[in-house]
This record gives sequence, structure tokens and C-alpha cells, in this order.
Amino acid sequence: MRILLFSGKGGVGKTSLAAATGARLAQLGYRTLVMSIDPAHSLADCFDLETELFHTRTSDPTPLADRLSIQELNIQKEIGRHWQQISAYVTSVLRTTGIGGVQAEELAILPGMEELSAMMYINQYRREQRFDVVVLDAAPTAESMRFISMPTTLDWYMKHIFPFQRSLLKAVRPIANRVAPIELPPDNYFSNIRDLFEKLAGVDEIMEDPRVTSVRLVTNAEKMVVRETQRAFVYFSLHGLTVDAVLVNRLLPAEIRDSWFNEWHSSQERLLAEIEEYFAPVSVKRVPLFAHEVLGRARIEELAAALYPGEEDPAAALRTEKPYTFEKQNGLYEIRVHLPFATKGEIGLFKKNDELVVEVGTFRRHIGLPVSMAALVPSRARLEHRVLTVEMKEAQ
Repeated sequence: MRILLFSGKGGVGKTSLAAATGARLAQLGYRTLVMSIDPAHSLADCFDLETELFHTRTSDPTPLADRLSIQELNIQKEIGRHWQQISAYVTSVLRTTGIGGVQAEELAILPGMEELSAMMYINQYRREQRFDVVVLDAAPTAESMRFISMPTTLDWYMKHIFPFQRSLLKAVRPIANRVAPIELPPDNYFSNIRDLFEKLAGVDEIMEDPRVTSVRLVTNAEKMVVRETQRAFVYFSLHGLTVDAVLVNRLLPAEIRDSWFNEWHSSQERLLAEIEEYFAPVSVKRVPLFAHEVLGRARIEELAAALYPGEEDPAAALRTEKPYTFEKQNGLYEIRVHLPFATKGEIGLFKKNDELVVEVGTFRRHIGLPVSMAALVPSRARLEHRVLTVEMKEAQ
């Protein structure tokens, strides 16, 4: 099963491009699911379905055409399916503070519930081999980071905190419940957590396998949007996911030329050059601005034809090598960059603001640095087995 994760700043057109990708995959014969994991769902709206305001109809895979289904996670339904004991305990605690029943149930939706529910579905569909491709319409960038970091966070909690916490509370619960202002969580609360963790087993491996999962970043040719896309690229790389394409959406068609649009054309062309340079060698696709809203199957398929011309297959992995990775070895921070065709004499590198710039002949790669490394400078570098390793240290 292939997983294509569409992410980017809010409002750039992720949902439309994810929907168009799903439509094209179905046309090519793939059993395709487009799943929205953004709490503010708009996937059914994009297909112009007559659904309820909060999308209960599409909370399960809903067929739209031969080999094409969509799903929008409904957290209230997911609580009933997966989070019953956890939610019930949190709700009971909130009620002791005087919060009303309905409001307590709404507040009992904890951060991460939707992300983990989506991960469980991905794992379930992979095991069942129900779909050939799952297209994920992700939340804006910050929430997408939480989504991909969830398996690691939960794994750490289960290994380091969960056993101690469960054993401690089991020992003190009979006494503590007599004097504590609220009742401590019962053991079925922890059983629920254990069951959820088991349903996620292996999902981190498939998310980090570039032959299975590809991230596709959607951006617009606007400086603020491009900057966020660059940050997203850094953090997806930091979490071990491979970005294999950047989609620049809503570009003005060349034929639109007058004094009012000339400034926009100049700005977009300048930013397109920056995007091509920054993300190289990752593929950059250009998507035109349409004269109408992309709404409904017919217009989604029109967008799909522009996005994937000819026989182009959206399921193809455009890149399986991670462009770079961040490591920490013996207290030293390192950046490892794949340079398959470089030799030592032609490599140059320098620090520019919060980026490391690597030059190989006329080729230049910009590597945005995470916050933990942004203040460091390169101290030494070595090229071994086609991998450039740059050691970073604090500036003297």
C-alpha cells in the first residue's frame, strides 16, 4: 500500500490537490482512499457532496466512484470506537470542577486523539490490503508535525512512563481515592491505552519508509507561504519522512498580462526560482490558477489532468533517498547529505543565517536547520561512500 501525505500552510489548496490526486489514481485503476485528517474537514465540500455540517456521513470510507472513496475522521465516533474509557475518565474529572455534561464531553477530546485515530486506520487498511493507495489530506503544517511525531511520542511514553505510572496507581489507588479530590484513573483506563498502542504497532516504520510513504508539500508562490514550506521540509526530514515533491499551486497563467498583474507575475517568477533552488533535487510541480473554483468531481478531474498530464502516475515514488538527515553522535551534531556524484575537490559549504548551503560545482543545496542547530556553525566535513557529513558546533 502506498501513502501520499499532502501538507502545507492553511489555505494553499491541499485538499483540492489531494482530491485531484485521488481522482487520478482511481482513473488509473488503483483502489484509492482520500482521507482527511484535518479537524476542519473540507474534503466532502471539495467534492460538493450534500453532507451534514460536521461530516458524520463520511466518517467511514464512502465510495464516490469506481475505486474512489473518501473518509473524514469524526472524533466523536472515534471516541466511541477507540477512546471510551479514556474519554469517560477525563469527562468525569471535568464534571467535578462544575463543568456541564455536554461541555465536559467536548473538552474531553484530548490533543492527539484525531492523529492517533488516523494512524490506527492507516495501519488497519495496510493489514487488510483494502486500498492500494491512501491519500492523506493533512492539517496545516504545525498539526502535521504533531501527526507524524505521535508514534514516537507514544512509544517513549509506553516504554518509560506507562509501566511505572500504572503500577504506582494500582498500589496507591485504594488509599488515595479516599482522600483525593478526584478519583484516580481505573485500571481499564490503562488497558485502553495499551490496546491503542498495540493497534499502532509498526505504523512508524511504514511512515518512514520512502517506498511506502511520500510527503508532498503544497505551497503558493508567496514569500510567507514559501518560508513555512521550507520549515516544513526541514521538520519532515528531521522526523525521518521523505518529501518527494513540492507542488506550487495557483500560479497565474502566462496569458494574463496587464499592468495590474505584472507585479504578481514578477513576484511569482522570482519566488519560483528560489523554490527550484532551495528544494533541489526534489521535484517541483507547477499548478495553474483556474478561472473558477475547483468544486465537484468534474472540476477536480480537470485539476487532476493539469497536475498529472499524459500517463503520469501519482503513486510513483519520485524520490526514495532522504535528501539529508540530522544526527547527534558523541555529543556532536551532524548533518548528512547524499551527494552521489560529488568529489572532494568540488564541494564548498557555508552558513547563511539559519541555513547550511552546500555547493557542488554550479549546483547549490540549501539545508534549513532545526531550532536546536540554528546557532551552530560547520566545523569540519568529510565525504565517505557518497555521503557528505558536516559536523556542527557552537561559534567561538
